[in-house]
Amino acid sequence: MPTVELTKENFEETVTGPEIVLIDFWAAWCGPCRMFGPVYERAAERHPDIVFGKVDTEAQPELAGAFKISSIPTLMAVRDRTVLYAQAGALPPQALEELIARIRSVDMDDVRGPAATGTAERN
Repeated sequence: MPTVELTKENFEETVTGPEIVLIDFWAAWCGPCRMFGPVYERAAERHPDIVFGKVDTEAQPELAGAFKISSIPTLMAVRDRTVLYAQAGALPPQALEELIARIRSVDMDDVRGPAATGTAERN
């Protein structure tokens, strides 16, 4: 699946589904962003069940500001409306694959906790 350009108009709709969404915050002038771009694109091709979004921080300063992006590239992973990963820096291909495997393996019931799933003890 090709990457999706995320804007303030489509961001909420894109990240609120049940699937995994990876978000690359980048800018055209950023050397590390340009190096990471092809790695990210190849991963998108290998994982069609994951949404690979890109936020151009120059074109979408509101989104960058909302997530307090102060360094780019920054990669964020969202699953079930929950940010599971957010870190600045370009990842090499193997590290990106390992991150994807970790995000896939997360038990979201553990992340949300018993209160969110309705399994908390009631008095």
